[in-house]
Amino acid sequence: MHDHDFATTRFYVNGIEMGHIHGDEIADLQLPAKISKRLVSEGKVLPHHVIPKSGWVSHEIKKPEDVKVVIDLFYLQHQRLIKKKNK
Repeated sequence: MHDHDFATTRFYVNGIEMGHIHGDEIADLQLPAKISKRLVSEGKVLPHHVIPKSGWVSHEIKKPEDVKVVIDLFYLQHQRLIKKKNK
């Protein structure tokens, strides 16, 4: 975990960024296109709030239920990156 500009906290697995959180308002993750498209179609994330065609996705944190969604997204990303490293 590392603090960064724009009140951002970044989270890493084996030197690879899993994603980051801007304060307590929004989480951003870079996922493979197939996963990103599925999560967008399911309404769990939106294309990145600033650079929508970058491959990054965002989830706004507005209510307590959003915290669980963000935790689940980071867990998904963590598992994916751990699996990728072990190949």
